[in-house]
Amino acid sequence: MIVIHYTAMASAEAACRALSNPDVEVSAHYLIAEDGCVLTLVDEAERAWHAGAGCWGDVVDVNSRSIGIELCNDGFSPFSAALMDALEALLVGIMERWAIPPERVIAHSDLAPGRKIDPGRRLDWQRLARQGLAVWADGAEGDVATFRRDAAAFGYTADVDDETLLSAFRLRFRPWGEGPLDAVDAGLAADLAARFPVDRFGMTS
Repeated sequence: MIVIHYTAMASAEAACRALSNPDVEVSAHYLIAEDGCVLTLVDEAERAWHAGAGCWGDVVDVNSRSIGIELCNDGFSPFSAALMDALEALLVGIMERWAIPPERVIAHSDLAPGRKIDPGRRLDWQRLARQGLAVWADGAEGDVATFRRDAAAFGYTADVDDETLLSAFRLRFRPWGEGPLDAVDAGLAADLAARFPVDRFGMTS
């Protein structure tokens, strides 16, 4: 998998110092600065400490099964054009080298609902999806009774309450959605479950 994060730090330099400090116990494979500069911090074949506790599908040790990309962003501001261009180019290479399909490019908040909210609602996932670098959800309204089942079929298998699950799902696929679970959320989850079931590649821990 590829897991996308934001740094929530003042600068790329500060983020690089933190991600390179063993005492902090956090690392990532790549760091992309606001100006599009890409820093390699951990070799892709090595394990980095970027995901932490969480799961995606049946995978519970996400650090051992993923490449982490940190984006320099405070969590509130739009992502710069240079950063997005660099992210797209980086994703193309990683996905080709490791045969990673678009549905395996996920947010930190996807695997750790309630614990993490990065890369936040400002990241343009639709832009990435249009280029085959992630997936996006479409579909008619659905049955709210099947939302949790469908979300799990796509990959959201964390043991969290319904409200937390919905918040994580909306961060990614309906970033400005508000209110209780509704038929729009259910329809989006059903579409993802039908087109991108997490176990179709035999994804296990």
